[in-house]
Amino acid sequence: MTESFPRQQARTRSFTLGLPRSFQVSPGGDRVAFLRSRGGGDPVTCLWVLDVGTGKERLVADPAALGGSPAGETEQEKARRERVREQAAGIVAFACDSALTLAVFPLAGQVYLAGLEAGGQAPRPVGARPGAFDPRPDPAGRRVAYVCDGALRVVTLDTGEDTLVLGPAGAPGVSFGLAEFVAAEEMGRTRGYWWAPDGTALLVARVDQAPVTRWHIADPANPGRAPAEVAYPAAGTPNADVSLVCAGLDGTAVPVGWDRAAFPYLVAVNWDDADPLIVVQSRDQRRMRLLSADPARGAIATVREDHAAPWLDIVPGVPAWTAAGRIVWPVTAQQARRLLVALPSELSDGTAAPVTPPGLQVREVLSAAGDTVLFSASGDDPATIGLWLWRPDGLDRLTTDGGVHTGRRGGGTTVIASRSLTGPGVTVTVRTDDRPGAGLPVASLAERPALPAPSPELFTAGPHRIRAALLLPSGHRPGSAKLPVLVDPYGGPGAQRVVAAQGAFLTSQWFAEQGFAVLVADGRGTPGRGPESDRAIAGDFATAVLDDQVTALREAAARCADLDMGRVAIRGWSFGGYLAALAVLRRPDVFHAAVAGAPVTDWRLYDTHYTERYLGDPAEHGDAYERSSLLGDAGKLHRPLLLIHGLADDNVVVAHTLRLSAALLAAGRPHSVLPLSGVTHMTPQEEIAENLLTLQVDFLRRALGM
Repeated sequence: MTESFPRQQARTRSFTLGLPRSFQVSPGGDRVAFLRSRGGGDPVTCLWVLDVGTGKERLVADPAALGGSPAGETEQEKARRERVREQAAGIVAFACDSALTLAVFPLAGQVYLAGLEAGGQAPRPVGARPGAFDPRPDPAGRRVAYVCDGALRVVTLDTGEDTLVLGPAGAPGVSFGLAEFVAAEEMGRTRGYWWAPDGTALLVARVDQAPVTRWHIADPANPGRAPAEVAYPAAGTPNADVSLVCAGLDGTAVPVGWDRAAFPYLVAVNWDDADPLIVVQSRDQRRMRLLSADPARGAIATVREDHAAPWLDIVPGVPAWTAAGRIVWPVTAQQARRLLVALPSELSDGTAAPVTPPGLQVREVLSAAGDTVLFSASGDDPATIGLWLWRPDGLDRLTTDGGVHTGRRGGGTTVIASRSLTGPGVTVTVRTDDRPGAGLPVASLAERPALPAPSPELFTAGPHRIRAALLLPSGHRPGSAKLPVLVDPYGGPGAQRVVAAQGAFLTSQWFAEQGFAVLVADGRGTPGRGPESDRAIAGDFATAVLDDQVTALREAAARCADLDMGRVAIRGWSFGGYLAALAVLRRPDVFHAAVAGAPVTDWRLYDTHYTERYLGDPAEHGDAYERSSLLGDAGKLHRPLLLIHGLADDNVVVAHTLRLSAALLAAGRPHSVLPLSGVTHMTPQEEIAENLLTLQVDFLRRALGM
């Protein structure tokens, strides 16, 4: 029997298996290390090296040969994978020495080391304690640090000696070397320690979870199992207390202090130069400080402080150092997120000028190698994300063909991973500065979807220039039939659905093949269009977000007369689930059915760093939380609504769906609830991921009378 698209998509983890990823480039540019599984249906990721000179790939480490099993994953590793939405198994992260001669990685609670040079060491365990997590070698490759049982430890490779560097010392809720929940989930900081450039010390995060409220996540399908206790900092409640300690391998431990009362969030650390750079942020996220530290004395100096209302964005990849001692730092100017590359004194005295033009929205700093800075950015069209290279003599655009690009650079070698509207996969090429027109391919082993190729019509709607995409069934002929409409958004901050990449529309196209016209729209608050658009949702998650979906829907109907506006459904997950439920509650005149997956229904139950950025402290801005809550609208429901939620979700906890369901029941409003036993905010289980799509289609067909 031919495999269905939902089953294929579930089995291939949304067609990510077999894709090369997680690139690291040697300082000389002659080697590229990366991860890739052996095929599009193989979930076990291996470590590979590309020899840039010969173009040959070499398998460095295969978990199957090392005996690793997912059953041996530590709780910290499971949590990290949940935070970064990692669905594969095997080697899913690795760290290298500064010369890229060796890599270390965790596997089943053990630490392994593998040589990356031709003829280098075969993979072997380094003798870390069982339950090891987040191993990282020192820059010279002589030692490996790792976290175990909340303590930071170091193994000396030539002797095998395992040394405790910093430990909890019996303090409940205290750990060293780990990232707290909001750092990993919302700030993009998944690590909690950093080696000194000379390998003699480490800068270590001390995390005290004692102030954080404890929540309990039960497993109702197994009543004999005790609920899991998690430290969850809901909006308006205390965060973990995070500080830094400089720990020397000689046993010294020097606190590195800053004004933690004013700047409680530790955003980023960079210790690639003699002095570490530290980024901290105020609780209201309107102030951010770039600090320079003297780790030997624990002294702190402010390099720069930025202010902005209603919030300052965290830009991935900064701060970074160039070889000439310049710091890479973002700035919001002229309604654009721009880039500074300047000496510390120029950042401090305000004389640094942006090196990017006003019309370019910087997305991420990808590499600072030598005196070059590789970054991604969007121009007038937020659906395209290009690569740019800054050098002291100017700015070069590396990608000119539209699409969505990311990359990595080192030693004059640039790895470029590209997606486009002409194919569903990712194309990876390796370019060198001495051969800019030629590129070495890095093979993708991913499967091709068993689905007609999506051909979205991209358009712009309304005065706020909402970017949208319309997809129709592949066999549809204009004027042949009216099509019910499925609106398929995310619609919120931090994620973008409308991009110039065919693979982004695979699920939407599958829904189109079931007889729908599918609309995907990125309204105000979604990334890529600059600060004014981003900040239009400040204090109100509901109004602008929902209005923009309605505007895009009406524009789509004006462009395509075959849309049946009397049969409009909406589906979404996470923020998209919130938006789907919001739509049928507040605009039943437009939306006639909804599927809301893992929806946030009461923003007081979501975490501090995300929620307070947009809505503020609930004690001071309770009106913003009321405007954005779904619970008060329960009595308005008179359209079919299906709520889906994983009972093991520790990000958007199932209480969100249960409270909305209770409010709907109290108001006498019929609705459906699908609980997913053992499922987190992700749905990596093949059977569940497959059947969720088919169940949604069945519900929507019944609801719309198809």
